[in-house]
Amino acid sequence: MSNIVAIVGRPNVGKSTLFNRLVKRRQSIVHDQSGVTRDRVYGQSEWNGIDFSIIDTGGYVEGSQDIFEKEIIKQVKHAVREATVIIFVVDVTSEITDLDSRMSGFLQKIEKPVLLVVNKVDDSLRTYDTPIFYKLGFKEFFSISSINGSGTGELLDKIVTFFSKESIIKKNDLPRLCIVGRPNVGKSSLINLLLDDNKNIVTNQAGTTRDVTDSYFKKYGHEFYLVDTAGIRKKGKVKEDLEYYSVVRAIGAIENADVCILMLDASRGMESQDQNIFSLIQRNNRGVIILVNKCDLIQNMNDQGKLIKTQILNKIAPFDDVPIMFISVLNKQRVLKAVKEAINVYNRLYTRISTSKLNDFILDVINHNPPPSVKGKRVKIKYVTQLPTKKPSFAFFCNLPQYIKESYKRFIENKLRNEFDFVGVPIQLFFRKK
Repeated sequence: MSNIVAIVGRPNVGKSTLFNRLVKRRQSIVHDQSGVTRDRVYGQSEWNGIDFSIIDTGGYVEGSQDIFEKEIIKQVKHAVREATVIIFVVDVTSEITDLDSRMSGFLQKIEKPVLLVVNKVDDSLRTYDTPIFYKLGFKEFFSISSINGSGTGELLDKIVTFFSKESIIKKNDLPRLCIVGRPNVGKSSLINLLLDDNKNIVTNQAGTTRDVTDSYFKKYGHEFYLVDTAGIRKKGKVKEDLEYYSVVRAIGAIENADVCILMLDASRGMESQDQNIFSLIQRNNRGVIILVNKCDLIQNMNDQGKLIKTQILNKIAPFDDVPIMFISVLNKQRVLKAVKEAINVYNRLYTRISTSKLNDFILDVINHNPPPSVKGKRVKIKYVTQLPTKKPSFAFFCNLPQYIKESYKRFIENKLRNEFDFVGVPIQLFFRKK
């Protein structure tokens, strides 16, 4: 069995704060407002040489008619089924609530280790308020403060006793494919389809996804992480703190990705905010693929599809060497082809070209199309080499690098792209004095 810990409890007891402390980074959004966490958020932790996964869940609320709270309950129950050990968090400042009692009854029916954690014991005085939680029916509990970390060491000591001593193989070197776009373009639906699992809550309401969620994918000969993000809206339309934090997390996910999958709505094409997201991907030098979702809404795919593709290319010019694919998550059309293309982009990121092959090609191009002279001075490019960077970068050595114009740099870049297949891959050119 995998080493997995699920953190559960009613809203606002400090689950996400505990999760962030255990994974040692601010991954889950923490806010005073109830119901902030919705999807299952996964993270990695280690204690005494044992690696394990942690799942943060939304606040458990029974009997609610709210669509999000109904979906959160499903996510909590799924996390409980998936986990090896369950951490049941309660709040010392509010004693025992009806929700605590009902959840305790639900968890005690499960044949898995359940650790009762009394949170927000931030000082010694609050320790005297903890014995009341024996009423929940557990033989022991752990008094902790997730905000300052006290008591978490003893909790971790207990958690790892239920795990095998063999560490989980770390998969930090796997590709990270980050799905980004405006709200309601189908990002979470795509994740759920690929995983065959309703891991992420999907509704017609914009802003459903808040946290950045990582999902391990291993199917059809591929292995990578899928990263779902909140929809990124224009700054002027972000009015709530929670949405602001969601957008910041989404931007951070782009910065940490290998390849970004920019999803568009076929009925709207590429709008100004899509262009802004694409520019953000470009500035971070990430691989990119554009997916036009909801193509099932297009009546004449041949003609309308060409118009949409032309519009996209015009909007992202001069960066036109980008895969553009039309998919329908609803009808499961071309989704796997899109995944394969994203992996192809990832593999192209690590293309290495020998110096001899590179010079044979590019010097011939330069001889036939030399840089234009400036102020009567002729620019001579002597040779080129690929730099040992993570993304493809090339250094051109010449006598007058300051006179190389942007238009000529784009000309050389396009020649490199066409010859060495850098579709969807950012490449950088540096002109240096020989």
